[in-house]
Amino acid sequence: MNQTADAAGLVGRSVPRVEDAALLTGRGRYLDDLPTSRRTAHAAILRSPHGHAEIRSIDTANARALDGVFAVLTGDDVAALTRSLTVGVKADVECWPMARDRVRYVGEPVAIVVAENRYVAEDALDLIEVDYATLPVVMDPRAALGEDAALLHPSLGSNCISDRRFRYGDPETAFAKAVHRISVEIAYPRNSCTPIETYGVIAEYDPGEDAYDVTANFQGPFSIHAVIARALKVPGNRMRLRTPPDSGGSFGVKQGVFVYVVLAAVAARVAGRPVKWVEDRLEHLTASVSATNRVTRLEAAVGPDGAIAALAWDQIEDCGAHLRAPEPATLYRMHGNMTGAYAIGNVSIRNRVVLTNKTPTGLNRGFGGPQVYFPLERLVHRIADELGLDRLDVIRRNLVPADAFPYRTATGALLDSGDYRSALDRAAEEGGLEDLRARRERARSQGRLYGIGMAAAVEPSVSNMGYITTVLTPEERAKAGPKNGAQAVATVAIDPLGAVTVKVASVPQGQGHCTVLAQVVADRLGLPMEAVRVNTELDTGRDAWSIASGNYSSRFAAAVAGTARLAADRIRERLAAIAAGQLNIEAEEVEFRGGRVFGRGNPDNSVSFARVAAASHWAPATLPEGVGQTISETVFWTPEELQAPTPEDGVNSSLCHGFIFDFCGVEIDRETGEVRIDKYVTMHDCGRVLHPAMVEGQVRGAFAQALGAALYEEYAYGEDGSFLSGTLADYLMPTAMETPEPVILHHESPSPFTPLGAKGVGEGNCMSTPVCIANAVADATGAADIALPLSPGRVGALVFGEETPPATPQETLVPAAARPGERVLTGEGRATVSAPREAVWRMLLDPATLEAIIPGAHGVEKVGDTRFHADVTLGVGPVKGRYSADIALSDMVEPEAVTLTGQTRGALGFGNGTGRITLTEEGAQTVVAYRYEASIGGKVASVGGRLLDGAARVVIGQFFQALARHAGGGSAGGGGLFARAKAFLASLFGGRA
Repeated sequence: MNQTADAAGLVGRSVPRVEDAALLTGRGRYLDDLPTSRRTAHAAILRSPHGHAEIRSIDTANARALDGVFAVLTGDDVAALTRSLTVGVKADVECWPMARDRVRYVGEPVAIVVAENRYVAEDALDLIEVDYATLPVVMDPRAALGEDAALLHPSLGSNCISDRRFRYGDPETAFAKAVHRISVEIAYPRNSCTPIETYGVIAEYDPGEDAYDVTANFQGPFSIHAVIARALKVPGNRMRLRTPPDSGGSFGVKQGVFVYVVLAAVAARVAGRPVKWVEDRLEHLTASVSATNRVTRLEAAVGPDGAIAALAWDQIEDCGAHLRAPEPATLYRMHGNMTGAYAIGNVSIRNRVVLTNKTPTGLNRGFGGPQVYFPLERLVHRIADELGLDRLDVIRRNLVPADAFPYRTATGALLDSGDYRSALDRAAEEGGLEDLRARRERARSQGRLYGIGMAAAVEPSVSNMGYITTVLTPEERAKAGPKNGAQAVATVAIDPLGAVTVKVASVPQGQGHCTVLAQVVADRLGLPMEAVRVNTELDTGRDAWSIASGNYSSRFAAAVAGTARLAADRIRERLAAIAAGQLNIEAEEVEFRGGRVFGRGNPDNSVSFARVAAASHWAPATLPEGVGQTISETVFWTPEELQAPTPEDGVNSSLCHGFIFDFCGVEIDRETGEVRIDKYVTMHDCGRVLHPAMVEGQVRGAFAQALGAALYEEYAYGEDGSFLSGTLADYLMPTAMETPEPVILHHESPSPFTPLGAKGVGEGNCMSTPVCIANAVADATGAADIALPLSPGRVGALVFGEETPPATPQETLVPAAARPGERVLTGEGRATVSAPREAVWRMLLDPATLEAIIPGAHGVEKVGDTRFHADVTLGVGPVKGRYSADIALSDMVEPEAVTLTGQTRGALGFGNGTGRITLTEEGAQTVVAYRYEASIGGKVASVGGRLLDGAARVVIGQFFQALARHAGGGSAGGGGLFARAKAFLASLFGGRA
């Protein structure tokens, strides 16, 4: 199907996507599809099982000796060839890509193995011996500020790496005069974006040039290139960074791959060959990048009519174990937008950035927005409820008025365009808000739990790269020099046959670069879309780019496509001058349409586009004087509206500002606590809509991810530092079955600041939807405090109250105290074996028998009268590893009872436990009963209770079945064995169930 520009133009139409033919037929080319040289080795990474521990020693001798291993690197090896990674603020702290003196989060790299294939590399990981001394952990950002909190970085002297206060207007007076002071306290949880394709890197080192050549599925921004080059101690022109043609999603998280770019590059240098590393899903969940969790206290000074005179923000940002660049971007990206869509002139802000024993954070879709709008829109909801006002009226009353645009917010943002009240009113009318209210009344009259939620938000796009410097004081900024602006780069080139190619410094992750850029350029040059080809691969050693370019902050339509338009316009202007000479008309009369160039008043007086366009190739001497070549045009576009932060800390942190108004109706199941979305309406003003179908796709995608944040997704950590969301059985995401059809509406207010009038649209629902749903749940339940995610259990507590203990307490084991980085499991059970207890006793003490009946045992060695050493291989769900275990016997009453104490370490984690076993004769059979207390930690804890319970039942069952067979028949039995035992094997043999 040919798509040709006509009078109406291609831009603004839902033309078929250019990308889809390859993607839908499996011909996409992702990083793991790219060919590599025959010498390419493969890497695997050993990761910390502890949330916080000192590294006493690392023994890599056995791993290095394994056939097929080319190199093994520890943190000190990496540090010898690199510099510390850039830290987000100036502080006395180092940030290495691999742990050195201590580990600070579960999953932190401890060693990297380079081998002939991934299988050998993984086997070598099992042979690395690391001696850890566990340290106290700090998991709650509020606790991290305590004087007695464990210090992650002793050189820093605190877990608070940044503390800044801001004041705009006169908030003190506004609060003093306020009729009402209303506040909320919110603990926003961690979640992430989990793209289908995980991180991947292919790295090569050229010793002759002292240069690195890396292909990685990074998203940008290109500031990361400078971080990588600096870390590798080479000039930027010796750090070539390339991307594959296709990406399996990013949503922001792939900026975090830069840490592994450094590791793979160093590994390639040491191994003397190219190195490839592709992250597995467990690694991605445990140790890639998540959004920040944030604790916020927000207070408003409110008039009797609900008008908000001032806001007081107190934000504690948890950035995990290290403050890696570009963090604390999540905290400061929204700094100019702290008043949201509202005209509020007085604001105070306190921002504290703290470090905890969690994964370092990074960019996630909508970064910073969900953490701001959840407390802000919950507060507006509370204001209406406490004052007995209509919630919609309170929102409308505080919105920035239409005649105020461009509107400067108190904190410095310049809102470019909009008519927020008209968009809100249209959404209410076209989305059927009154009908939804009637539906709520009917539901409530029938005793059902039904609520309506609303949320208004400003969606920023095209970030000002200087916003992050707001974390510095004005004096520090003045000393460092100004940093500000945004820059997009586009090249339009014409070949000798008149075909057009577009190249941009922006790596797509589903935004439709090839389609939209072809639309824009074909429109300007009067060509069918098939005449324009877009190249989305990027090569920093060859292509035009800048530190501020890239694909982030919803900048594609507004900045990247707009810059392509400018480049096409420049080419068009020169082509018109050439054609004017050939057609004997004035350049102002030249038009481009249908692949031809002609005079406006005489379409018959025409020439083909190819003939005019190729003149610079075939006949450069014929070009009119002063016109110049038409072979290629590269434009670097920088909007003047993005200035550096002012001495008063005002910052226009983004160029464009869309508007969103959402409302929804939800019903809560009275039996299960499940939240069902009955209707969801989302109104967007994203400026000029370039491709309606893709805009709808962006809205739907953001809505689906936001639904996950609202109802399902949470990066959960134990108080001991263990990661509890390590599989997609524990980190839940919505599927098409759980995602309702939203009603999508549009209100266009073209931006005066962008070449096409477009604004961003891909992140907005990630900001507005979680709080919209939460407000609906609050309306349904009457709850004042709402915490995400709104799982059935959490919502059930709102509906039914906290679960009360049983009237008759049941006897339970008292769990042992966990050490830092561990979880405690306790239990008891029994099994029946068809053998005399003397025989069973001898079996339990015989190394040969134990080796035969322990699942996965490679060998059991008796190293003392009451001490054994065992090597076993066990797997839980998606992970499998080899372990070294030491077992000691004590309190022996032959043949009646024995206490076994075990410790283990290996790839799946670590454990220690104590079990008391008693043998009781019942006729010709022996009843084996046990009680245990076991502490576990590391990767196995990450796979969650579902898989752990199942694996424990299987392994324990296998053990007793093998014991029964060895004893001459019989079977495992006892009702408590399978229902209550979780980790008997862990405590008995030091292994991992």
